[in-house]
Amino acid sequence: MHEHGPDELVGPLRGSTAWWRGMGAQPENHDDGPPIQTKTTRKPCAPKKAGTPIRRELVERIRGEIAAGTYDTEEKWDAALDRLLDRLEVDD
Repeated sequence: MHEHGPDELVGPLRGSTAWWRGMGAQPENHDDGPPIQTKTTRKPCAPKKAGTPIRRELVERIRGEIAAGTYDTEEKWDAALDRLLDRLEVDD
């Protein structure tokens, strides 16, 4: 189990409705909690396992398909939904 340190989880974030809609209004400042942190830092991803090379050709092909809008097809959606239904039926 991963334990988060006291500075890794931010929240709750409170803001006005204009702030949540992205209109640039400043978040509401309440005196009942820690100061609102508006910028979070991300930790780098875990290193890749040794011995599993990145298949660059596959990555580039899929990126191209996504950019062209041809990656998602009816067949892929049907297959994914079938697998999901199979998993849901097994869990019952």
